Amino acid sequence: IFLVLETTKQVCVRPQPRSGMYMEYLVKRTSSERAVTQSVLSVIAGCLDQFGPGCVGVQKILNARCPLVRFAHQPSGFQCDLTASNRVAMRSTELLYLFGELDARVRPLVFTVRCWARAHGVTSPIPGAWITNFSLTIMVLFFLQRRNPPILPTLDRLKELAEPSEKCVLDGNDCTFTSDFHRISLETNTETLDQLLGDFFEFYSTFIFNRMSINFRKGKEEHKPELHPLYIQNPFETSLNISKNVNSSQLERFVTLCQESAWLLQSGSHLNTLLLPSHISVVRGRKKRKSQPASERIKGLLESLRIKNNVQKK
Repeated sequence: IFLVLETTKQVCVRPQPRSGMYMEYLVKRTSSERAVTQSVLSVIAGCLDQFGPGCVGVQKILNARCPLVRFAHQPSGFQCDLTASNRVAMRSTELLYLFGELDARVRPLVFTVRCWARAHGVTSPIPGAWITNFSLTIMVLFFLQRRNPPILPTLDRLKELAEPSEKCVLDGNDCTFTSDFHRISLETNTETLDQLLGDFFEFYSTFIFNRMSINFRKGKEEHKPELHPLYIQNPFETSLNISKNVNSSQLERFVTLCQESAWLLQSGSHLNTLLLPSHISVVRGRKKRKSQPASERIKGLLESLRIKNNVQKK
């Protein structure tokens, strides 16, 4: 969820459509835009906590690089992050939507990997040293860029295809890419979701994380510019590492789980087996919890995706 407080620093040639819910207001003059953002988010967090129907677990994370309010919406089961004036993040969301529309396998694969990660504690709604859902999604998309033939184009290619009217510069970052599906030509790749899921685990179980980084713009591995355990270049703010928070223990655990999951699929195990508790040891320093199988709801969703994919092939 994004709250746009002002648009004075936004340079997008293309017109910005307004949705049915549009609000404009003025705020007091302050020392910095960051202070305004923190104040507004603090007030909104209080309103959500006191008056938001179904909103629980409201957290103010105002001192982060990008201040945000985190909460859960009980009726829908969604975990929500609310930020303000984070226009680059809005553009990133548009990019993820575009990739999801380009190929019917993208969303089911991302959903399956994220369910797998949640079932094994690879990701967490609590801020910490583990991989975030955004980083994991970029890893899935990067894997699809690396297929032969590629399933998804690189971000640089989408920028080359953009018309002058689609030029978009936000806070000094070039966020240009085409949104016209007619100009994006994809190579034919007939791999099934089952194949892609198994190869995803195998791809990252052998990835050279100690030396290489993930460059999503170019769709290729590059030598790390900094010595972080996991380095994933921000698609638009290219000097930033979106996985800077991940420590060595969590990365090692992710790789081990990928190896185990790849082996299970190669041995013919059912897809639901991936959601059962792993036999690998719990990472030191993290509170041990009694392992519980993933919910039947998640298993049912994964099975429905598999059935849908089989129907499409027929």
